[in-house]
Amino acid sequence: MADLIRKATRESYGETLANLADKYENLVVLDADLAAATKTAIFKKAYPQRFFDCGIAEANMMGVAAGLAAAGKIPFASTFAMFAAGRAYEIVRNSIGYPHLNVKIGATHAGISVGEDGATHQCNEDIALMRTIPGMTIINPADDVEARQAIESAINYVGPVYMRFGRLAVPIFNDSESYKFELGKGIVLRDGTDVTIIATGLMVYEALEASRTLADAGISARVVNIHTIKPLDKELVCKCASDTGVIVTVEEHSIIGGLGSAVAEAVTGCCPVPVVRVGVNDEYGYSGPAVELLKKFGLCADNIVVKVKEAIKLKK
Repeated sequence: MADLIRKATRESYGETLANLADKYENLVVLDADLAAATKTAIFKKAYPQRFFDCGIAEANMMGVAAGLAAAGKIPFASTFAMFAAGRAYEIVRNSIGYPHLNVKIGATHAGISVGEDGATHQCNEDIALMRTIPGMTIINPADDVEARQAIESAINYVGPVYMRFGRLAVPIFNDSESYKFELGKGIVLRDGTDVTIIATGLMVYEALEASRTLADAGISARVVNIHTIKPLDKELVCKCASDTGVIVTVEEHSIIGGLGSAVAEAVTGCCPVPVVRVGVNDEYGYSGPAVELLKKFGLCADNIVVKVKEAIKLKK
């Protein structure tokens, strides 16, 4: 599948907002002096009267977004994940989450794949932070097709949504004609009986690649795409635990508080089985080419294969 077209989901974000502007007249976009990087400049160029540059003041931007939502608008507050979830956390919690306002947070440049920007910008904690906010919906799309549908789904959902987008161009593996995004519902991309690999974001494609290698080794791996981390599709997760007896989670995020933690919490309550988490360990990233960093941190198909083989040995 090396011939797949690649596209960064941050580009999907900017393009989709512009494409949906006429359909949703209350849609407005805010940015924190990063429109060129978040790709909201596409929206700005087409709809300048509905675009608000709040400057390098992310917490203030979230407050402005809260006010716009209270006035009946559907604001998309856009900036890097490190600033959206990190710097602005208190305002997101108290001014958006607590009153359950209809604000959508477009967080780009998440994870290790930010690459050369280094540890200060490689936010591997954002999902964990947002998961702690009551009523916050969290979406982490895997490719362009999924991102586009997820954005429109977020527009139609009433309440706060945190959306995670990447800087790195990733394969478009979903079929635009047949794919259907459903908020809070995971997708079984490949069935299997020996182990379940549950992945999110750019790691979904790597999980699929790993499953093909595992098949050649006689291991039947089920692959599940969890695009909505909160609310988690607990019914599907528990079914996978029961069916295969072991789960491996894969995410471009800290193994603390993200997808792996959410899955482990769910499994503990319904069908206790081993859960092996693949992600960024309890450490910071560092500067380097994105693809090389992903491999260095084990966020690749080859390492998933290794971890799956280790996980299967834990089955009772």
